[in-house]
Amino acid sequence: MQPVSRPPVRLYCFPHAGATSLVYRGWQQLGEPHLLVRGVDAPGRGTRRQERKAAGYHALVRCMAEQVVADLLTERERTPGLRWATFGHSFGATTSLAVAAEVTRQVGVAPERAVLSGAIPPALQRPGPLLDAVSDEELLSRTAADGGTPPAVLADPTMSRILLRMLREDDAVRGEFAREARELRVDFPLTLIAAREDLHAPPQKVWQWAAHSTAPVRRVEIEGGHFAAVQRPKDTLATIVDDTDPGKG
Repeated sequence: MQPVSRPPVRLYCFPHAGATSLVYRGWQQLGEPHLLVRGVDAPGRGTRRQERKAAGYHALVRCMAEQVVADLLTERERTPGLRWATFGHSFGATTSLAVAAEVTRQVGVAPERAVLSGAIPPALQRPGPLLDAVSDEELLSRTAADGGTPPAVLADPTMSRILLRMLREDDAVRGEFAREARELRVDFPLTLIAAREDLHAPPQKVWQWAAHSTAPVRRVEIEGGHFAAVQRPKDTLATIVDDTDPGKG
């Protein structure tokens, strides 16, 4: 007998600080037929740039959850039984987990898994903004050193100015994570991805996300620095395939 094929997975991807869903555009072509990649933008960014920005952590989670709920319900009408999962890197990790919890509450269907990459849990984050005393020049230097932003963006005055604005906006929201997301708990599985040379989110700190779920947690340690998971999307997607459809990776 042939195994029964499971419905595909809609993978909602949340960008890191200072970025938009554009960072996941190339992932759509890499996803297998049963893994459908969809980037999620904050209001005022990327595909939602005409919308008013969300003010604060709770508003951001609510607005992004609305986007995912609308898309998920529409796609489930087209593909009955469609499953879903989330991926978030760095700043996007905390946001993605909070959004996944809110979507589950509204839709009544939990994700197959939430994948958190290159991020430390709220309890280990310092409350309040971290970049207020950092000059634009220093912030651009730090961003270049992290290796997650194309050099062309950093070199262009207009684009770098937009980048700086988004980084500072996201830092203000991130400053709320330590307080507002400390008690976040979910009942669905997590996959934690940590890079060995990540100075911002070393593996031993990333693993502490396990306290935020009552379900099984898988830990995946990879080579590289802070952006290793998003710079090697084939490997990251293969990990997600393994965790949502064992045997298909």
